[in-house]
Amino acid sequence: MKKNSSIKKLLENNKHWAEAVVKDDPEFFSRLSNVQKPEFLWIGCSDSRVPADRITGTQPGEIFVHRNIANMVIHTDMNLLAVLEYAVDHLDVSHIIVCGHYGCGGVKAAMSRHNFDLINKWIRNIKDVYRMHRDTIDYQTKPDERLNKLIELNVEEQVMNLAKTSIVQKAWKNKKKPEIHGWVYSLEDGLIKEICTMTHKDHLDPLYEFDDL
Repeated sequence: MKKNSSIKKLLENNKHWAEAVVKDDPEFFSRLSNVQKPEFLWIGCSDSRVPADRITGTQPGEIFVHRNIANMVIHTDMNLLAVLEYAVDHLDVSHIIVCGHYGCGGVKAAMSRHNFDLINKWIRNIKDVYRMHRDTIDYQTKPDERLNKLIELNVEEQVMNLAKTSIVQKAWKNKKKPEIHGWVYSLEDGLIKEICTMTHKDHLDPLYEFDDL
């Protein structure tokens, strides 16, 4: 089968990249293939304009990445929970970063009343964030300001959702880590805004705390 020209370009780019890396650092791939010890778990949006390594200046092996629409932490998402458990229990990451971005299409969709079929089930979780913070969001006078306020509040809620998991609470009890950081990235200037941070010293509503970890 003849390769699509776009796919062929990606494969050629990969070959050139690998050759350039080896030329600059002959031991790079042999060193990388033998160990994975990232300090960070990144939970970000699937948006192609927000590559975790590029915007943080990290190298392969330094950041463990999970991405989905609107950087959500949903307690029934087994994919996310598997990544979280592996990162916290086996990779022993010190930091978890939830990173949204201004102008997020998933959050914008959640603010509308349009039917997005299957996607409705995912963004319903963002609608819940809107409902909980409606007064704060609607206080903003411009549509873009309301959108960006919800994006920030959504990041805060996802940080809180991480703290509610038994995975994080067990790690906090036994290892006093990881720290959880909420960030929002700007597509307009490439800069990251720090929104919130949670550590083992922060207290949850007792309803979400586990006593027998």
